[in-house]
Amino acid sequence: MIVWGREEWQRRMHEHAARVAAHADAFVDRRSREVKHPVHDFLFTYYSFAPAKLKQWVPPCGVGLEITNADLAACPWLQSERFIHENGLLHLDTRRLRRREHEFASWVAMLCTRILGKAGRFTCYGLHEWAMVYHQSAQQVRHQGYELRLPPHELAAFVESLPVCCSHYDAFRFFTPDARPLNVLQPTLDSRPDLEQSACLHAKMDLYKWSSKLWPWTGSDLIGTCFELAFMGRDLDMRASPYDLSALGYEPVKIETVEGRARYESEQRGLAARAQELRERLRICCESLSLMERAPVHLLAELDERELGQI
Repeated sequence: MIVWGREEWQRRMHEHAARVAAHADAFVDRRSREVKHPVHDFLFTYYSFAPAKLKQWVPPCGVGLEITNADLAACPWLQSERFIHENGLLHLDTRRLRRREHEFASWVAMLCTRILGKAGRFTCYGLHEWAMVYHQSAQQVRHQGYELRLPPHELAAFVESLPVCCSHYDAFRFFTPDARPLNVLQPTLDSRPDLEQSACLHAKMDLYKWSSKLWPWTGSDLIGTCFELAFMGRDLDMRASPYDLSALGYEPVKIETVEGRARYESEQRGLAARAQELRERLRICCESLSLMERAPVHLLAELDERELGQI
């Protein structure tokens, strides 16, 4: 077991708060006032990880914390039954891993491995958001209260002018009925491992979904960093969308122009480079969790310490 001293884990806890707390608190405040944000709310509604859980820092499996009773009083969530506190160390009790968590971790590890083994396709240009409003009336669009940047006939003509090549099932399923036949791929849940690839903005953002679904075993450092990436991905997603969000301070990435598409691809590649490391970390973590089904008591002694250190 890797041991983090009090200075180490408290530093990590403060860094996690700096990443996520302001965004989580802002969402809770908006929700209390019934105010919607077309960009940021998505991270708390579609990715349905509770803001309170997101803010709580926990270590990953395989790490013990040097901790005092005063620390536990200051961080009451660490007193959960999921943790063992003995001999001055606190760590997750892997005997509480459930079978469905084992199976899900194995599936996520497989998905990460498949995506890591493919070259990314940087030719979608964020057209999926446009396909979600293709041939819709002003009353049908998702983000009511925000105008579209192009009139309906110009928007439709633009969608028809480029190959639509969305590889992400959860994005594709929100295409309008008229837009779906335009997509060169027809993603399904079953074909997700075959079609998802590293350039896809939603596949990057999903690193937050997969890591948070395995809370607390994945640990908050990984979850929080994936949230940070998802936040940046959502920002680009909506700046490249057909919505006019200038009133909220969002300068559009005008993918309807050659210059805009080049800018989108440049930002997309930057996010893909960040996602590569996180996907590898998530893969290692999920493979470790899936192995615990076969050896829940002795696994930690069998794991390579170098790999545990990357989690």
